[in-house]
Amino acid sequence: MLARYVQKGESIDYRPSEAIAAGDVIVIANLIGVARLDIAANTLGSLAVVGVFDVAKAAGAIVAGAAVYWDAANHAVTTVAAGNPYFGKAVLAAESADELARVLLNAPFVATAAAE
Repeated sequence: MLARYVQKGESIDYRPSEAIAAGDVIVIANLIGVARLDIAANTLGSLAVVGVFDVAKAAGAIVAGAAVYWDAANHAVTTVAAGNPYFGKAVLAAESADELARVLLNAPFVATAAAE
């Protein structure tokens, strides 16, 4: 057997080593998940890995459709890819003064080829 269907894939099981709160962003290698509910330490819970979320954003405007990345140090999405894991795509434009960005979590990402 090469593969067996397990679940729809909108969420994944997650057992944190320390308590996390609903809305916390969790980075697992290059996968981003968002806790939908509080999860006590060493207790099985789940993380959303798809869906549209309003997320704290870094300074600067974000255009609709832009790729955004998780800046763990500042607990916010940013358009800066360097050193930050991919979070998703902005589904609405966000002005520089806005505190939140609306993002499609783990949206399909197509890397553009560098100009030759």
